[in-house]
Amino acid sequence: MEKRFTGLADLDHRSREIFRHLVEAYLDTGDPVGSRTLSRSLPVSLSPASVRNVMSDLEATGLIFAPHTSAGRIPTEIGLRMFVDGLLEVGDLGTAERSEIDAQVAAAENFGSSEEMLTVATNLLSGLSHCAGLVVTPKANVRIKHIEFVALEPTKALVVIVGEDNNVENRVIDLPAGLPASSLTQAANYLNARFQRSTIGETSHAVLEEIKNREAELDELTARVVSDGIATLTEQPGGMDGKTLIVRGRANLLEDLSAVEDLERIRRLFDDLETKREMIRLLELAENGEGVRIFIGSENNLFSLSGSSLVVAPYRDTSQKIVGVLGVIGPTRLNYGRIIPMVDYTARLVGRLLS
Repeated sequence: MEKRFTGLADLDHRSREIFRHLVEAYLDTGDPVGSRTLSRSLPVSLSPASVRNVMSDLEATGLIFAPHTSAGRIPTEIGLRMFVDGLLEVGDLGTAERSEIDAQVAAAENFGSSEEMLTVATNLLSGLSHCAGLVVTPKANVRIKHIEFVALEPTKALVVIVGEDNNVENRVIDLPAGLPASSLTQAANYLNARFQRSTIGETSHAVLEEIKNREAELDELTARVVSDGIATLTEQPGGMDGKTLIVRGRANLLEDLSAVEDLERIRRLFDDLETKREMIRLLELAENGEGVRIFIGSENNLFSLSGSSLVVAPYRDTSQKIVGVLGVIGPTRLNYGRIIPMVDYTARLVGRLLS
């Protein structure tokens, strides 16, 4: 009975070294790696023929493959995952990069809102990694520019919130039976007068406190609309309803991928990013783990066609609760050893400054 390959433990020392050097060469150049190239880079003397024999065995296990006839070999997604989990040597963040992140993120924190700081951090990650930087943040952090309640039918209304970033959020809420139309106008006027430039979370808390203490200048029905409208927007469980996705540096992603991926597949990736739903679900997985999380290729439906990788880390508030996720998206041929500490350091810094 043929033995089933289960992991690095099944590889002898020679096979492991050849596999490691092959993946490192591929991540460095993006090109298929041949046996002659490997034989020159190995620390021990091996002929190209000996290397070819080992590569043939690695190919049989599903760790590498030939993208073209008579070409060298590149790692499969399974091979990349095994390399990242078991063989990757993660370096330390360089002094220059660390200083640049410190200075720019701290400056944004001192002179702008938390949203601006997150945007700066995302742009930094994009620039330093030459990939697309992204961040997922709770919608409760969005500051309100304007709010309206629009009647849809006797017992339902549409809540329209315009943020300071000019993004628009729409939610449908249930209305009490017999609510007069004037209550919707009164509720909107009340919120726009009192809570402009407040976050949705701050507004929700203040409204509920005022209603609880009977200090609100509202009748009972209007108070219900205000309370339901704001609370519904901040307490939706999971998924798109609770988070906002910001993506920066799409030009970097296109530039990096265009050399190795079909442009139509990249376009599909961007379409998926615009819909955001799959990305939000993916990043929620990152919130469930400690430290940096790495998603490679078809490990998620979002990347099944585009052949991309995502490196993300959660950031925390003063109570050490995870309040968002930031990271980069790029081709599977990422410099993981450099990008992992970069994402980890930026996430920790953002968490400290937000606290």
